[in-house]
Amino acid sequence: MNSTQRKTLEAIFSDPVNGTIEWQRIEALLVAVGCRVVEGSGSSVGFEKNGIRVRFHRPHPNKEALKYRVKDARAFLQQIGVIP
Repeated sequence: MNSTQRKTLEAIFSDPVNGTIEWQRIEALLVAVGCRVVEGSGSSVGFEKNGIRVRFHRPHPNKEALKYRVKDARAFLQQIGVIP
């Protein structure tokens, strides 16, 4: 995990929830911690690690992940044992 990914991890776990994180940064973090990317149809994308799965819809037309996506990413990271 590089320094940008560490900063993204810290931003995901910050309170109050940050709704301005670029979605690409969250995807890059999930890949860096070893998640497998499962492309779905349209804007759907899934991530899997150790049998634990999560599915998101990529934000569009904006690049930022809304707060509920950040919360879901935080919950998934906690499930797979990745915390700052």
